[in-house]
Amino acid sequence: IFGMVIVNDWSARDIQKWEYVPLGPFLAKNFATSISPWVVPMAALAPFRCAGPVQDPVPLPYLRQSGDNAVDIHLEVHLKSAQMSAAAQISQSNLKYMYWSVEQQLAHHTVSGCNVRPGDLMASGTISGPTPDSYGSMLELAWRGTKPLKISPSETRSFLQDGDTLSLTGWCKGDGYRVGFGEVSGKILPAVSVTKQG
Repeated sequence: IFGMVIVNDWSARDIQKWEYVPLGPFLAKNFATSISPWVVPMAALAPFRCAGPVQDPVPLPYLRQSGDNAVDIHLEVHLKSAQMSAAAQISQSNLKYMYWSVEQQLAHHTVSGCNVRPGDLMASGTISGPTPDSYGSMLELAWRGTKPLKISPSETRSFLQDGDTLSLTGWCKGDGYRVGFGEVSGKILPAVSVTKQG
């Protein structure tokens, strides 16, 4: 693994709800992916290695790791509606909460013979922490739309809406310095109307 970026693998939850049974997410996950502006090499992240979660039961032999197998990367998510002048922080999490390390994910992905080539991008999946303010998706933060999230004195969100801008950022904090990933942002635009001709 050469390095890491921040990835937002957007989900269309309305489509996902329809196609989830019996197929699972398909079209709901293949329409948009955003990545942060630069790659942070693993060598720059080495000082921020830390212990990951205890894995119980013990993983299969090809997935076993010893030592510090997680990386202490602070993550924040900010949401700004079209009416807001500044974004509100809606989540803060950390890569160290991931049950499977990035090395384990790569090993599992390739164990059956799947080719991975230099330059391939793999995303870890949603990074959620142990508390409600550290959940990593709107689906979790608003509890499947049943608990709207307050984003300003006058606005709540159960799901993202047209005009909303979502931003993700991450960094590692050392003694007197930071290693940053930059910011990845995306704005939800209204659907384009298509008129039949003829």
